[in-house]
Parts: sequence; C-alpha cells; structure tokens
Amino acid sequence: MKLVSYDYKGSVQIGLLLGDDQVLNVAQILSAAGLGSDAGMIDLIEQGDGVLDKLYAFEADHAGQKTLALSDVTLLSPIARPRKNVFCVGRNYLEHVSEASEARGREMKIPTDPQYFTKPPTTVIGPFDDIPLHSDVTDNLDYEVELGVIIGKKGVNIPKSDVLDYIYGYTVINDITARDVQRRHDQWFKGKGLDGSCPMGPWIVPSREISDPGALDISLTVNGEMRQNSNTRNMIFDLATLVSVLSQGMTLEPGDIIATGTPSGVGFAMKPPCLLKDGDIVEASVAGVGTIRNRVSG
Repeated sequence: MKLVSYDYKGSVQIGLLLGDDQVLNVAQILSAAGLGSDAGMIDLIEQGDGVLDKLYAFEADHAGQKTLALSDVTLLSPIARPRKNVFCVGRNYLEHVSEASEARGREMKIPTDPQYFTKPPTTVIGPFDDIPLHSDVTDNLDYEVELGVIIGKKGVNIPKSDVLDYIYGYTVINDITARDVQRRHDQWFKGKGLDGSCPMGPWIVPSREISDPGALDISLTVNGEMRQNSNTRNMIFDLATLVSVLSQGMTLEPGDIIATGTPSGVGFAMKPPCLLKDGDIVEASVAGVGTIRNRVSG
C-alpha cells in the first residue's frame, strides 16, 4: 500500500496509489472513522491499525469507486505540514563520518550516542517540487538521502524491543543542507533549516510491508550520476536505538517524522566538491519505499 497526500483542483486529499498511475480517494473510509472532509494524513495515522486494516480492504475491493489519473493530481509530501519539526539524525553511517572528517581535516570520531537535530515544518516540500537554490544565502547547497520513519502512536521511554510497534510507516527524505551556513554557525539547525530543504515522499509505505527496515538499499543520483549508494544495515545506530533513545523523556506522537541519517557520497566531501547548482535533478531512493525527484531552482 502507498498512502498519498495530493492536491486536486485546489483541494488537498488523502488517497491510495493503485498500480503506477491511479489514485483512489479514501474519503469514505475517513468519514466512517468520524473524520471530516478536511482530515489530513496525521488524522488518519492517529486512527491506528483499525482504520489501516479498512484501507487495505478498500484497496482490495474498490469496485465502483472513481479513481483519478496520477497525472491529473499533484503529489504533496505525505504529511504536507508536520505539526512538529522533523527529527533528524546526524553522522549515522560510518563511511559518511569518515568522509566528512577527512573533508574537514579533522580526526574521525565515531559517535557513541545518536546525534539529533531538527528541520522546521517550513522545510518540507513535495516529492517532485523544486528545491530552492537560496543563492542569496548559500554557495554550498548539498544533498543527503535518508530513510524517513513515521511514528504511529504516542509513546515515551519506548524500549528498543517495542519500537517497531510504534512505527506507522516509511518514506524518503532528502536532507538538503547549506554547508557554508552550517559551518558558519557551528551547528546543524540553521544550515539544514532553509525553506524547502526537506523534500519528502512520494508516499508512506505502512511498516507491515517492510519486513526488515535495517536492510534497505538507499541511493541518490544527481543528473543521473550515482552519488550515494549504500544500505540501511550500515547505520551506526539502528532504528530501534534511534527511536528508543529519542523517546527517553520526550513524548513521540502520531505523525512525528524521523530522518535516520545519510550514507557517504555527499557533495562537499567529493574531490573536488560537487555541490548542487541551478537546474540539477536530484533523485533520492529507498528500496521498497520509493523515489523522490526534485529540480534545483535558483
């Protein structure tokens, strides 16, 4: 199943992608769950597995229901406007830690605990929207493909053994980063918080469809050239650790989003550096989840 948020003639709706080219609106399922016509993806997620089961049944038997051609709608980020900042994890792939340390001329130090930061809701854009170049702010715009985790139910101090029960599904995130801004402020938030710097989507794949989120191929291309190519098994801290540690003393809620870190191959660490420029096409993919494709626009 692929859960999508989409715009059709100025109205934001929730649907299911059927095959590769049809969208099935799920308004009647939302209505039966007591949700209004303006319900968004977070409202749906809050309904839990009961409504998700009904969506699976509706997907399997939707005879008589009208569908829309994918070409007639605009796919949005599956959570078009998060209620909170997007939680992110820095330095979570060993080879990325190595390349970043070398590029900065620093001794490599492997994190002993997950390193978290956030991106504001204003960073989130759709899976095929343009990425702003922000040439008035940065000369060093970079990319980072990441597996995105969507939290499905409220929890605090979540044991590692229970984490998968709290994950609703998965999506793809590109953590666009202004490297010079990041260095100037000597922290991650500002350089990773520019408007439009978090392309996300193209949908949410429910967690029940991903048997092992710790064994997914993850990759990114720029203008068709492979830049990042790894697997989530290469994370320093696995999903259970990331979610459990984040939840210690901090309540996670339905619709919270966690970007789980990026592998090696980022632009600033290449020799010579290969940062993003106007007109570049960036494709970020996670196997079993999907691909987002964004053009850099100045």
